[in-house]
Amino acid sequence: MQVNDLISHEFSRNIGLLSENDMQKLLQSHVAIAGCGGVGGIHALTLARMGIGKFSLADLDEFERENISRQFGAYQSTVGRHKAEVIGEMIRDINPEAEVHLYKEGISTKNVTEFLQEADLYVDGMEFFEFDIRRLLFNTSREMGIYALTSAPLGFGGTLQVFAPDGMTFDQYFGIREGMSYEEKIAAFAVGVAPWPYQKKYMDLSKVSFKAKKGPAVAPSCTLASALVAAEVAKILCQRGKVKPVPHYIQIDLMLRKFKTSRVWGGGNNPLQRLKAWFALRMIRRSLSQG
Repeated sequence: MQVNDLISHEFSRNIGLLSENDMQKLLQSHVAIAGCGGVGGIHALTLARMGIGKFSLADLDEFERENISRQFGAYQSTVGRHKAEVIGEMIRDINPEAEVHLYKEGISTKNVTEFLQEADLYVDGMEFFEFDIRRLLFNTSREMGIYALTSAPLGFGGTLQVFAPDGMTFDQYFGIREGMSYEEKIAAFAVGVAPWPYQKKYMDLSKVSFKAKKGPAVAPSCTLASALVAAEVAKILCQRGKVKPVPHYIQIDLMLRKFKTSRVWGGGNNPLQRLKAWFALRMIRRSLSQG
């Protein structure tokens, strides 16, 4: 099966919104995704259906029953199976010509360069609470001159932040400084990824456990996150319009019918962001003290 045959059949309905030349680029493009669960798995599958032809997928975990409500590789038949392996098989079932490289041991300082070295861009699919490896991936992407994207599923909504290799850094946007505790980093990350926490109006915050590193999430928010990422990936790889990296962001809440596209002036140094991070830190510490 050749590229032109794929464009004429499997991806023919993309044509009209994407051109044949766009499809050639996408089928030759390589995307690295760390995390193959709630957002990472559907990022990978959505990008595969859009025509991305090469993937590096990383995840440590196996599917569990609690993943079925929102993770698009989770079925009764895949419980107990490795997430990256399952998503890789699903990608190849979409496109038999796809190249898929699996990192079943996850990402660390030892293999992060190898993981990203062939990639045209990086897409973040890691759990919200996994901060240090996320920071490593974003900073390494910058060093290697590639875009890095993150989209957080929040409540019944999602956000999008794009990090350009020559733009504001991960640490600048989120206000990360050496010597910060884990709780301080998570607080700064939370208010940076969601400048307007719409979901707090209807979310039961008692179900968020910072100690267990778990919080509520639903399938629609994961689907929305994948749509935001896929559109931006097409824009970047096919050079279809102006990319607006951080401090610009997009935030949507479907339950409240809220849509906001704006920027966080100064990133993490913005006084309002620092105040929000202080309040978020208080909430995290209160949650931890309550067990």
